[in-house]
Amino acid sequence: MIDKKDIEKAEILIEALPYIQRFNGKIIIIKCGGSVMENPELMASIIEDVVLLKLVGFKPVIVHGGGKEISHWIKKTGLETKFINGLRVTDADTLDIVEMALAKVNGAIVRDIEALGVKAMGVSGKSGGLLYAVKRETDDGEDLGFVGTIKHVEGKVLTDIMDNDYIPVVYPLALDNEFNTYNINADDAACAIAKVLESEKLAFLSDVPGVLKDVNDQSSVISEMYVEEAKKLIKTGAIAGGMIPKLENCIDAIQKGVNRVHIIDGRVPHSLLLEFFTDKGTGTAIMSHKETRYYNKDPKDKLL
Repeated sequence: MIDKKDIEKAEILIEALPYIQRFNGKIIIIKCGGSVMENPELMASIIEDVVLLKLVGFKPVIVHGGGKEISHWIKKTGLETKFINGLRVTDADTLDIVEMALAKVNGAIVRDIEALGVKAMGVSGKSGGLLYAVKRETDDGEDLGFVGTIKHVEGKVLTDIMDNDYIPVVYPLALDNEFNTYNINADDAACAIAKVLESEKLAFLSDVPGVLKDVNDQSSVISEMYVEEAKKLIKTGAIAGGMIPKLENCIDAIQKGVNRVHIIDGRVPHSLLLEFFTDKGTGTAIMSHKETRYYNKDPKDKLL
């Protein structure tokens, strides 16, 4: 007799079919960082998801930070960690540690992908002129050291890697026109890469359930919103803190050609698969107007 659980598994695969058909051959940018990367089990789950996306025909690109690893080595060497507006002040000594730590994290991700039988290639933003940057300044002119703002992405570096059947795994360093190295915010790098590659999706794996209607209610996740609705949330002060720059990055990516940007709770095992392959999904999707809602298909049905 056929087990009921086996039938349920088949139904799940059938539910995923239209999404696999729709996104086959499409570029998907996945940004990993923060507390998600601090949990080995969650990272293993994310890597399994990325490998599956690759095997069913997606073209995933991973962009990652390395905050915990960087902070660990800064503390170990006795240097002081200083942040201004959420950005790590990066002097020459700190920059050396940042580059070492990011390369170490990158190598571990590449190793774990290849252990699952899929080819991956670690890529510094300095490789092949992938990321070109200029020195970044704060609004009040404070010196951040070797922290950069991306001015150009050489997308062919990544498309060539994908064309050779590798998953690119990018860590966010950049060069300026005098070949100085700069530390780049990983969210900014993911957005810049997504724009240039005109990716179908950009996913931020975060440590929150998504964008909330009520910041005090973790269950009040807004499943989908258009750019105008996202702008309204920022303008009215309905969201605050670290979600503001993340949502601003999402809006910018949509306006530059990305169809959907997802803020996904990376603390949920296999959250990427739940978001990309199921009707229910998880987290929040910010959409361009050429996209159709999955949940609220009546245009009169407003989320906000």
